[in-house]
Amino acid sequence: MDVGLYFDLRNPQGRRTDWKRLYSFTLEACEEADRLGIDSLWFSEHHLFDDGYLPQPLTFASAVAARTRRARIGTAVLVAPLRPAAHIAEEAAVVDLVSGGRLDLGLGTGYRPPEFDLYGASIARRYGATDARAREIRAFWDSGKLLPPPAQDRLPIWMGYQGPKGAHRAGLLGEGLLSANPELVGPYREGLTAGGHDPASARMAGALTVWPTDDPERDWPAVREHVRFQNDSYRRHMVEGTDQPAPRPVDPERIRARGITTGFHSLLLATPEEAAAKVREFVGDAPVSTVCFWASLGGMPEEMIMRQVRTVAQDLAPLLRG
Repeated sequence: MDVGLYFDLRNPQGRRTDWKRLYSFTLEACEEADRLGIDSLWFSEHHLFDDGYLPQPLTFASAVAARTRRARIGTAVLVAPLRPAAHIAEEAAVVDLVSGGRLDLGLGTGYRPPEFDLYGASIARRYGATDARAREIRAFWDSGKLLPPPAQDRLPIWMGYQGPKGAHRAGLLGEGLLSANPELVGPYREGLTAGGHDPASARMAGALTVWPTDDPERDWPAVREHVRFQNDSYRRHMVEGTDQPAPRPVDPERIRARGITTGFHSLLLATPEEAAAKVREFVGDAPVSTVCFWASLGGMPEEMIMRQVRTVAQDLAPLLRG
């Protein structure tokens, strides 16, 4: 398995740093990860989060492309229904050219009403819209209608779908599945077959909430508070704009006790050797080509982020590639 790092550029109230410094430091962290041989760097998207969650991942990916040399650069995910297919196809092609052919385009449906309201998009039709964006983007690139073209002959598209129905949809499209959940292999391959694609072409990649450290108990008190913030933030923003009640605060101890899963509300805090073994056990024989790990949880300070970057790149990644 290749190994990646995942960034969201949160800047929480109460410990907010200068915005310019946050963005420049994240570029430095990406450069360091690239220098240390990390396989990929991934960027997420949300809008109207009170911590300034990264809103334009392809824009930031272009800056990362100019500052790195070998790591692949991905979106995990770009909220596809918020933008026209031509916009995504053109912007992704530019990033691919700037990077020298290193872009992976991850597309997702989104789920927050405020984001769809902000862009005047329909949340009710988001799944069909996301499928359509993938088909239209691929058609634009194949036709050569939009110039310039991407650097890659077939720029990888990944569908950020969860659950069996989503995995089947990704298969029908003949694109990658942006999940490391081994339970989705069956419906994904069934979708590939139903869509006229070779089931042996199945390719999966996904994020796992793993925090490797040489001393888990020493680091847990600091990590715990950022885990608490991150999970409470996701849960709070998830129900914003709906009639669902505000969720209760999370218990970080219960989150840690869940160990390794593909959901946000879990955490494996372990030594690199233990983490590698758990990741391999979890993934099993699923066709997972890449697993990626958070570089920062809930707006961590710079020293914690850079330590995570170096630990993943230098200690965990070699164990998972071997």
